[in-house]
Amino acid sequence: MDYNNILSKNNQNLDFIAEVESKNYQNSFPYPHIVLSNFFDEFFLNKVFEEFPDLSKIDSSKKYMNKNEIKFANNKYDCFPNSIKRLIEFLNSDYYLKFLQKITSIKEKLIIDPELNGGGLHEIKKGGILKIHTDFNKHPKLNLDRRLNVLLYLNKDWNMEYGGDLELWDKDLKNCKKKISPSFNKMVIFSTNDYSYHGHPDPVNCPEHMSRKSLALYYFSKGRPSTDIDSIKVKNKTYFEDRFGFKNETNNDTKSFKNYFRRFKFYKIMKSIEKKYLRKKNKFE
Repeated sequence: MDYNNILSKNNQNLDFIAEVESKNYQNSFPYPHIVLSNFFDEFFLNKVFEEFPDLSKIDSSKKYMNKNEIKFANNKYDCFPNSIKRLIEFLNSDYYLKFLQKITSIKEKLIIDPELNGGGLHEIKKGGILKIHTDFNKHPKLNLDRRLNVLLYLNKDWNMEYGGDLELWDKDLKNCKKKISPSFNKMVIFSTNDYSYHGHPDPVNCPEHMSRKSLALYYFSKGRPSTDIDSIKVKNKTYFEDRFGFKNETNNDTKSFKNYFRRFKFYKIMKSIEKKYLRKKNKFE
């Protein structure tokens, strides 16, 4: 693949960028992350922007309309326009994976998800929300741990009053430590675990003819540090939480039937058997 036409002129050497920015990534608060502006070639990304479909008009799109999230999503790669396919191919390439591995200093080998589970194209129209949450921490089909989120924003002429900033919160949900505007050609990379709270909890207030558009890819590994894990949380579940000072802001069933049994030894034994004998192997491992 010819990366020269995808990356901007200042970002042709990803090895150098990773080396320079690795410490900034590790030292960012409230958890490791980095924001990279104008990362992609403007001409190329304009094509992506122009080809971005109205997800509300596509039958294969998922529609979320609940207390926690009001948005549209589509991960049907085969149906994506050519420029979007090309961008995703790059973000799943060995070259980009090497960049992610180096900039994040994650020791375990990073693995792509060709099915784009939970990822792909996201669109939030006026009034849409995504309450503060932590992401599902395991791949839904494979015995892999979710480690990284890469979000690329595709919103031209996005004014501050439209809202929709990505908010990064501390683990106690008392303070928003960083707000990131979802402006065009801005890429956010952050480590995801059971404590990496993020979202945009207030309704988007853009004009009716606009929407908050983004591309999301998630990366996995086989194994992860134990410090990433909150043993109380259910696997494969997105956890929405109320911000400090808010009551009943979200709907989060933490007393599920499955969560009750996770505390018992026999459940852990059954899960280990499932992982060893029943789950699929990932050909990308």
